Amino acid sequence: MNIIGPDALLFGVDDIEASAQYLTDYGLEPVGNGRFEALDGTAVMITAKDDPALPAPLETGAMLRKTVYGVADQATLEAIVDELGKDREVKRLQDGSLEVTDDLGFVLGFQITVRKPLSLPAEAVNAPGAPPQRPVNVVGIEDGAQPRPRTLSHVVYFLPDAARAEAFYTGRLGFIVSDRFTGVGAFMRPAGSQDHHTLFFIQTPPHMQGCEHFTFHMGGPTELMQAGTNMVSKGNQSFWGPGRHLFGSNWFWYFKSPFGCNMEYDADMDLHDEQWTPREAFLSADATQAFLLQPREKWAPMGPPPKMGE
Repeated sequence: MNIIGPDALLFGVDDIEASAQYLTDYGLEPVGNGRFEALDGTAVMITAKDDPALPAPLETGAMLRKTVYGVADQATLEAIVDELGKDREVKRLQDGSLEVTDDLGFVLGFQITVRKPLSLPAEAVNAPGAPPQRPVNVVGIEDGAQPRPRTLSHVVYFLPDAARAEAFYTGRLGFIVSDRFTGVGAFMRPAGSQDHHTLFFIQTPPHMQGCEHFTFHMGGPTELMQAGTNMVSKGNQSFWGPGRHLFGSNWFWYFKSPFGCNMEYDADMDLHDEQWTPREAFLSADATQAFLLQPREKWAPMGPPPKMGE
């Protein structure tokens, strides 16, 4: 099935004003009706948690109410109806999209993708021994830049049965496992994407089920660092990072959010095809990051340097 990746995440929130401000701080563009978009049109959508138009929540009351996937064409939508309609209701909504529930209770949507093609430069790096990637007299950093997220990258679920979830997404929707943490869950991508993962599971007790985090791709590690620094300067709480993961190789910086989960920036994720052999490791600090940095307030070398750990 030519599923491309997540187009949107729909949340039912406690405080619409605070949620809207947070998404604007993050760099998404408010376009009306509770929709906040990245540069390619992928989005976060928010509405009041008691909005009767929302899908029913999980028993845990998690704020994530729907994960909407973009697909390449109508034929893919029909293939999803044929496959999932074998054992569950697949709703056809007025906008032409589909709505269905997976084996663990998460509500999924499927639509012909809204993603707009992007034509933007990637971060250019000059290194000795290689031809210059950034021309002479072109600087590599813009002071005060406000970089915007480019596209919705991935979503991570807490759930009580990672093996069952993996079987559903691989067996019923054609997702592919890129890597796996033993006994914890798999990093997965749909057939229409080469991103290391657009979906990841973390096995937890049932009372924790919900969204653990979600993220948008930035144009490179410098954009990620600038966007994260801007978030901190606006009073948002850093949770983990900045750093760089091992599985996926993506740079990361996570923040606490008003959506009952964390929200991440990522950059420079690995791409894989059918030639890739999935790796497996036990979950540990060493397995989750190649390195981890700690943000601190800016300082100038006008006196003694800060001591290690300060």
